Amino acid sequence: MRLTLRQLEIFALIAKTENVSRAADRLAMSQSAASNALVELEKAYDCPLFDRIGKSLRLNATGQGLLPLVESLLSQARDVEAYLSGGKLGPVSVGATMTIGNYLATLIIADYMHLHPEAPVALHVANTDAIVERLLRYECDVGLIEGEVSHPDLLIEPWMDDELVVFCAPGHELAGSGPVDNEILARQLWILRERGSGTRSQFDREIGCHLGHVKLRLELEHTEAIKRSVESGLGISCLSRLALREAFRRGSLVEIETPQFSLGRRFYFARHRQRYESAAARSFRELCASATGGATSTAGLQLPFIP
Repeated sequence: MRLTLRQLEIFALIAKTENVSRAADRLAMSQSAASNALVELEKAYDCPLFDRIGKSLRLNATGQGLLPLVESLLSQARDVEAYLSGGKLGPVSVGATMTIGNYLATLIIADYMHLHPEAPVALHVANTDAIVERLLRYECDVGLIEGEVSHPDLLIEPWMDDELVVFCAPGHELAGSGPVDNEILARQLWILRERGSGTRSQFDREIGCHLGHVKLRLELEHTEAIKRSVESGLGISCLSRLALREAFRRGSLVEIETPQFSLGRRFYFARHRQRYESAAARSFRELCASATGGATSTAGLQLPFIP
């Protein structure tokens, strides 16, 4: 065989970082050694894998086709190492969208770490678009995402149901007013998630388009910042019931009834269609399914109280 796993590991990391020096640093090797390994791989098959643009290396068509094969092979190699080391699980990288990452994924990861204390796990929390990009770049083994995602390279599997809720501060004029029509909602000041998030996409699709013009007062990336802003009386908002359950329990925020809108949605597992699912990734995904206690929706979850 004219190639080694080390050469493939170096190739994959250069593909992700688009820079030999950064890849070498992460692999704890010299830049020249990493560069030589890549050159040897390309020369062995007389097949360039990158376009050289200054100091950056961008995958060419051949490299793009090779990367998923290499990632799958490396994942299987890590499983072999884990098996030979006594059945220990290898590392797993999880990408979670904001709502799931902040209110659910951390609890599941804590359970995972108790079950597998020697198995490295990394969590990256970002909006839906960012997690999809990480999955497509092979930077995450499994994604936990909210809202609708469609991409030919991703395998999407349903996990559990969720719903968005319109809400306000208890002292707001709409608190306890019963069902609210669109004309009244159109006059309100809104504090919303940023574009690119699953929550914002569904709001625009299900609510915003019916209000004519949304009076956007603030656009924030973090749900806690939105909740604090609404509690301060700056406006009303729309977030996942999962993110609001403790605030509703405390009475610091209250639901606004909007029966005219269809605000149900799903949480999904997502992974690259061409990437081998490692034992660690499979174990984590199975734990996610079981850790929700058989609940089919976030409304049925029994989560610890967060003061």
